[in-house]
Amino acid sequence: MTTSDNDKTPSNSSAIGRRRFLSGAAAAGAGLALSPYLAGGNRVAAARPGRLAGTTTPAGDTANPFGIEAGSEVEAVIFDGGYATDYVDFAADIFMQTHADTTVEVKPSTQIATELQPRFASGDPPDLIDNSGREQIGFNTILDQLEDLNDVLDAPNLEGTTIRDTLFPGVTSPGTFGDKFAAINYVMTVYAVWYSASLFEENGWTPPATWEECLDLGAKAKEADKYLFLWGTEAATYYQTLCIESAIKEGGDEVRLALENLEPECWSHPAVQAVFTIFKEIIDAGYMKPGGGGTFFTDAQAQWSLNQEALLYPSGSWIANEMKEQTMEGFEMAGVPSMPVTANAVSPNILHSTAGEPFIVPSDAKNVAGGKELLRIMLSKEAATNFAATRFAPTIVNGAVPPPEEQSPFLASQIAMLEAAGEDIFTFNFVSTYGMNQDMLPIWNSFLDGSKSVEDLTGDLQSLTDRVREDDSIEKIPVE
Repeated sequence: MTTSDNDKTPSNSSAIGRRRFLSGAAAAGAGLALSPYLAGGNRVAAARPGRLAGTTTPAGDTANPFGIEAGSEVEAVIFDGGYATDYVDFAADIFMQTHADTTVEVKPSTQIATELQPRFASGDPPDLIDNSGREQIGFNTILDQLEDLNDVLDAPNLEGTTIRDTLFPGVTSPGTFGDKFAAINYVMTVYAVWYSASLFEENGWTPPATWEECLDLGAKAKEADKYLFLWGTEAATYYQTLCIESAIKEGGDEVRLALENLEPECWSHPAVQAVFTIFKEIIDAGYMKPGGGGTFFTDAQAQWSLNQEALLYPSGSWIANEMKEQTMEGFEMAGVPSMPVTANAVSPNILHSTAGEPFIVPSDAKNVAGGKELLRIMLSKEAATNFAATRFAPTIVNGAVPPPEEQSPFLASQIAMLEAAGEDIFTFNFVSTYGMNQDMLPIWNSFLDGSKSVEDLTGDLQSLTDRVREDDSIEKIPVE
């Protein structure tokens, strides 16, 4: 998995402004924190009689803004990761109910680049692609072959409202490359430290608000014969994401900019070092479950969500859906934002959240209109609410969630974090922009198992960063 996302600047002058933050990352685009993948087979969505009962479809061109013809066939290739693919099947069902004599085939994939780059080269790409996962196709290699998707946002949704007017602020930035809006990132991913609300209530524990509180909680976990954290080999850099979030909260925008722009000594910033140092204390105290470096990531996560061997786990909000078959009954998964080191942090209340899961429509597709229409339907209130209800995460459609009494604790927790943050939301993309995650994994596995010091961790990460910065064959994307 790789790490991996407005108008208001927090009142502290050193804090991060949402619009500038997201627009600075826009060129890096959609390689945002994406779940390690699962496998699946093809499916042709089947129409469900009566689906539109009680709803109305706008008349005239608003019902068919892209000119879908009867008998149309649409091919969608969807990354089969933590969110699976049947949420697109749901929208495909609506498509075929809305447009007579049409067929939509949804094909799950775990190897987007391997399977689809040859099709781009031959001029025969699918009509809609979820360009996600470890094998995401680099946007710089296909940008001129993609449709500009502003016309999708300017189209009405199934309820008759212009889609652009229904979205969270800033969600177009991650899919904008220069002056081209080439990807609609569908999911509003929230990054947090997740825990079992029921377990915490049972033991009288409080989720940590600072790293010092986290250290204290580790001692309580040990008394209960549990660990504070655990990890799996492929997800070791989840802890890098957590540490970066905390360092940005502690030190402000200058920390983010130094990392995003691959600056010399960026990993030596005092805020970064403060987080690394206290995290090393947690590891050395024995609060990190040993052996994670030889454990598959879902096995490690099950040790947390099913066996409750550890109290906390940092991840994006795909975690609940990813582990829904391996979560203890009554677990009540909930989350808190990443912790600053001290109460004097520059930006303690900002939240790491961004639009993820980038959907693209190739210009050479056989049915460009069909790809855009499927996206339009996915952005309707019905489809977006279905995603939130079944995937336990909100989409970029603001307010398209089940009513409070029908929300899972996990979804309610995300909504509460988003509401509390307001517009004080940030993201960073340098890891995915420059494809650094695979090289960072062994570094973090060694740090988490206790064999590397803070100095070792800092030096190894800086060496990797310097190597990328000084490689003239790698195009650099300045971030402001």
